[in-house]
Amino acid sequence: SFRTKCRASSSSLHPTTQPFPFYSLSPQGMAFSLRERQILGIQGLLPPKVETQDIQAMRFQNNLKRMSDPLEKYIYLMGIQERNERLFYRVLMEDIEELMPIVYTPTVGLACTQYGHIFRRPKGLFISILDKGHIRSILDNWPETNVAAVVVTDGERILGLGDLGVYGMGIPVGKLCLYTACAGIRPEKCLPVVIDVGTDNETLLKDPFYMGLYQKRDRSQAYDDLIDEFMEAVVDKYGQDTLIQFEDFGNHNAFRFLRKYREKYCTFNDDIQGTASVALAGLLAAQRAIGKPITEHRVLFLGAGEAALGIANLIVMAMMETGMTQAEAQQKIWMYDKYGLLVKGRAQETDTNQEAFVHDSPGNVQSFLDAVNTIKPTAIIGVAGAGRLFTHDVIKAMGALNERPIIFALSNPTNKAECTAEDAYTITNGRCLFASGSPFDPVTLSDGRVFTPGQGNNAYIFPGVALAVILSGVRHISDTVFLEAAKTLSEQLTDKELEEGRLYPPLSNIREVSVQMAVKVVEYVYAKGMAFRYPEPVDKNSFVRSTVWHTNYDSFLPDIYDWPGVTFNPKRD
Repeated sequence: SFRTKCRASSSSLHPTTQPFPFYSLSPQGMAFSLRERQILGIQGLLPPKVETQDIQAMRFQNNLKRMSDPLEKYIYLMGIQERNERLFYRVLMEDIEELMPIVYTPTVGLACTQYGHIFRRPKGLFISILDKGHIRSILDNWPETNVAAVVVTDGERILGLGDLGVYGMGIPVGKLCLYTACAGIRPEKCLPVVIDVGTDNETLLKDPFYMGLYQKRDRSQAYDDLIDEFMEAVVDKYGQDTLIQFEDFGNHNAFRFLRKYREKYCTFNDDIQGTASVALAGLLAAQRAIGKPITEHRVLFLGAGEAALGIANLIVMAMMETGMTQAEAQQKIWMYDKYGLLVKGRAQETDTNQEAFVHDSPGNVQSFLDAVNTIKPTAIIGVAGAGRLFTHDVIKAMGALNERPIIFALSNPTNKAECTAEDAYTITNGRCLFASGSPFDPVTLSDGRVFTPGQGNNAYIFPGVALAVILSGVRHISDTVFLEAAKTLSEQLTDKELEEGRLYPPLSNIREVSVQMAVKVVEYVYAKGMAFRYPEPVDKNSFVRSTVWHTNYDSFLPDIYDWPGVTFNPKRD
């Protein structure tokens, strides 16, 4: 839309006739050429120097280096995204390992808790329960008409931080930043949405800077009706194959909506399916390191919510692929939540989603350490968001039970992780296979060995899957797509990286990882008859790569040319 405006008549674009100065909305700042400045009517509104994007990126990076506070960096980065989108993505992609923890977890969690206090300019679409009956007209207010991907939250369970209401908008914004940075999905095709039905967070309800409805969370039928209306409005506006990613809904609603909508819309829940895929990829990589097939592993989860159940169900699918029955695979998986081990006959009610993993009691289990010593797992996976519950004793027990214990502390943000990388490697003397949800620095042991912790970040999965789904016209996303994605991710880990302690490829390679995943998933969905975009591309690798968005500046010059044999001089003729 901005480019269209730029090509309108120069008089209509003159900054004195606009509500905001034209140059303040500039998509490339001082990189406009002299001819562009003259034709667009902005000559003199920028300093005389015509800068390259290289110089702009250098200034951007130097400014970031002078900042030490992660939240300050977040605010600066988001400001650059508003002013110069292509420059923002160039710098983010060039230093993705350093900056992903700023634009996404863990810093985005801090930014969400402070959202009303650091607010500069609205991003995304805000839909409240008071807008019920008018969602389609609200979507019409969004300036982009060719949206291909929507990330939506209701803010009830933001990372491990709980109910943040509309402050949760930072999550869809951050996720879609990674759609573009990691997979090259065009930013104008992405729409972040927060649905505001209130909040049960008393602190926010007393916060004068809170930006949502000052009411308790509506849990009536009106809430379900609102979500139904939202889903119908999105496909009515943007098409049946529009990807709708659910993010950070409460556990009960997350599973309910996934079951309700997965066969009707092109949708997935990243907390359930994306987390499952990246965790399974880590286990498949660990399988390579240990030389033990996944069917011989016994897995104990700390947490029994949407992440744990998503991972468990995908592990069961992977085991069944090797010939194991579903019942046999489910017997390999145990869960421990805030009430204790998930066993038959316990006092607390079991959620219907958990029933497949409720087993006979193995004995007297009073703590997670007791569970480890009784069940003797080969892998423990933490997704409870309750902090350092993989205690030194738990890690010691895992080291005593297994030559190569698998320890995944996947809760976000960093202070919610079940243990640190240093504790895991030090207590097991470097024998463990460790992964975390948030980043940890490399660990050097007393003998000089250095281990690089694997970060089981969903960003390895959802951008590549999203790109493949958008390009192939998938209408319904099967769990088998996430199984395929997990296999593809584990295969991209080199033997050398595995020796370094990594269970995932370096984040610096994530663009290539995501593109290769998209290629594999596109091949898979066409082979399985899930794709609806025809004609089917013959060379799927070239097809995917040809669509990837890049950060070079566009020319704002109109298409100027002469007519053959025609000369016209307005001053003379």
